Amino acid sequence: MTSVSGMVVRSSEIKPLAKEITYKCGNNHEFHITLEKGMAVPPLFKCGSDPKCTSREFTIQPDKSRFIDFQIARLQELPEDLPPGQLPHYVDVTIKQDLVDNARPGDRIILTGIIRIEQEYFTGVRANSGLYRLRIDSNNVEFLTGRGTKTSRKIEREEISSEEEKIIKALAKNPDIYERLVGSFAPHIQGHNLIKESILLLIAGSTQRILQDGTKIRGDINIFLVGDPGTAKSEMLKFCARIAPRGLYTSGRGSTAAGLTAAVVKDKSGIMMLEAGAVVLGDQGLVCIDEFDKMKPEDRSALHEVMEQQSASIAKGGIVATLNARTSILAAANPMYGKYDPFKNITENVNLPIPLLTRFDLIFVVRDIPSKEKDTRIAQHIINLHTPTGNDTRSLIDSDTLTKYLAYSKKINPVLSKEAEEKILKYYMKMRNVDSEDMITVTPRQLEGLIRLATARARILLKDKVEAEDAERAIFLIESMLQDAGVDVNTGKVDLGVLQGRAHSEVSKMQLFMDILRSLEGEPKTPVEEKLFLKELEKSTKFTADEARNYIRRMLREASIYESKPGHYNRV
Repeated sequence: MTSVSGMVVRSSEIKPLAKEITYKCGNNHEFHITLEKGMAVPPLFKCGSDPKCTSREFTIQPDKSRFIDFQIARLQELPEDLPPGQLPHYVDVTIKQDLVDNARPGDRIILTGIIRIEQEYFTGVRANSGLYRLRIDSNNVEFLTGRGTKTSRKIEREEISSEEEKIIKALAKNPDIYERLVGSFAPHIQGHNLIKESILLLIAGSTQRILQDGTKIRGDINIFLVGDPGTAKSEMLKFCARIAPRGLYTSGRGSTAAGLTAAVVKDKSGIMMLEAGAVVLGDQGLVCIDEFDKMKPEDRSALHEVMEQQSASIAKGGIVATLNARTSILAAANPMYGKYDPFKNITENVNLPIPLLTRFDLIFVVRDIPSKEKDTRIAQHIINLHTPTGNDTRSLIDSDTLTKYLAYSKKINPVLSKEAEEKILKYYMKMRNVDSEDMITVTPRQLEGLIRLATARARILLKDKVEAEDAERAIFLIESMLQDAGVDVNTGKVDLGVLQGRAHSEVSKMQLFMDILRSLEGEPKTPVEEKLFLKELEKSTKFTADEARNYIRRMLREASIYESKPGHYNRV
């Protein structure tokens, strides 16, 4: 008997396995056969109840036979335990009776069982094969960290001992703990403190609320980084996946929809099995996706449901399932033209669908702007990393303690205090009442984001209540995001329409353009000459001569207008 730890990557459907079969021969004699081990039923040559019976026909009586539940699962080495450059080993496990359906794909378990050896069968080869494979007959399944059943399982990889708990509580009493935590996150990267702070809040996360009618309100925070090459985006993602209590790292180019959510695989025995993908394996943890813009659109669309509904639905090969994917997503992408163009809005800079962009709570634009002081600091920092002494990290928390601290903070469920509620509500109402006409500054999605960020900050500081200062910090983060990514470059004002496809200034220009064309066309829809049209557009003072020409070309491209005869235009 042995005990192994690993991650369940596949599990088959549950099937009945015969333990005691009742047969009936042609002369109506009934007899039992008990199967001791294995799945093969021995062939029958004579009646088992009467030695004189000569019948050679036997039929199974299912209602008088005894069956047990049976399931096959595949256990894979834990990613943390892998030596460099080695593929993970896996072993097939047979699970019987009350243990079936206890461990789902994505669970980290300790499995106790007996090792069996069984012959490999090859199709088309009659002779017995000399190759054998190992299989484990399971006797017990325990969940890593959190002995006990499926309901009482914990998400942390490490159990926190009482000494460690004392260290964590002593750390939390420090007045500058928040700055120290931010400084301890990826200390090898200089600057980017705002992004580091946001990623720490993402790891801690907020609490998932379940309302009385069963509706769930998402507690996970999603963050998107877009920026110039060489601004340490991937480094932050890698560090985040390493220190998070449960984190996975994938790259956009090598990820498919099935690899991210779940796939249906056919096993050797012909049984359809469900194999979990990255966001399901990262349930109650986080998934870092690098090169987010290089994913194929049909693969990226699999994330829409994960990021808002927190589940991954699959309907393939006769298997219809909804898997839990309560996962925070941290994504990074490069701008379309290599470098971020400050004269274009974010939707024109990033090749991503708008519904996906709006699902991110925070979007950061990381720009590489030369400045003497900052560049000197970064250069000195990088040079220090290559010297034997290295950088001074004495005041920082080491990564193991940081992981334990974050895992401990996830147990706390703070509630909003009256002051924090007032702060958030006041900010929301202020942003809704912007005096410009039709301009969207915040939506209810941002309001939920504010509550999540404030709760995560209270969690990190191990507080039971979300206080006014947590709400202020959350407002500051949302504000800095809006100043960063939510500014309409045409007007220089904050406008959430930028993140939702078209800025308000664009929409009003387009409206004006179509109105002018409509008035020039008149009732019988006469073709409008280009010169006259350009003149009228310039008269409106919203367009310069060049802008007007570009707009006409753009509208032709978008098929909103067409050239009815050379140099004349009409609405479609």
